[in-house]
Amino acid sequence: MDLQPQVGRLIKVLRGKDEGSYAVIIGLVDERFVLIADGDKRRFDTPKKKNVLHLELQTAISSEVTSSIQEAGRVTNAKLRYVIQKYAQARGE
Repeated sequence: MDLQPQVGRLIKVLRGKDEGSYAVIIGLVDERFVLIADGDKRRFDTPKKKNVLHLELQTAISSEVTSSIQEAGRVTNAKLRYVIQKYAQARGE
């Protein structure tokens, strides 16, 4: 299963100080780098640029985040936190 980085996709950080935490892709820089945010430590206004090799792409894509970014060009930090929390609960974490 070859997952592609895309806006709204949930990811798990594999490298760095946020290792093991979840975030959402909120922007694509190029084929190697994406911008991620979790609405908490990494807010939408100051996303983290991460190499996709350091991320574990999840199958889940948040339509709420995707549509919000497409319509308004941004997403609230509360929505990011909510999406990540809901996803972690669904996985039983």
